Amino acid sequence: MMEKIEATVTGRVLEVLVQVGSKVNVGDDVVKIESMKMEIPVSSEYAGTVRSIGIAVDDSVEEGQAIIELEA
Repeated sequence: MMEKIEATVTGRVLEVLVQVGSKVNVGDDVVKIESMKMEIPVSSEYAGTVRSIGIAVDDSVEEGQAIIELEA
């Protein structure tokens, strides 16, 4: 089953903490986003393996935008 991790805020991607093939557990930080001069981690709500990453450092993201796809 595929699950999508979504951006929790609108902002700019500072860091992608995983790569395709990485194992992710519930609560693991996967991305850091800068929003309103604050660094905000995005944590996974799911456990699984990263299948695709739809963003890169310096990309702008919108709240609710799918950024990472996991295979559970």
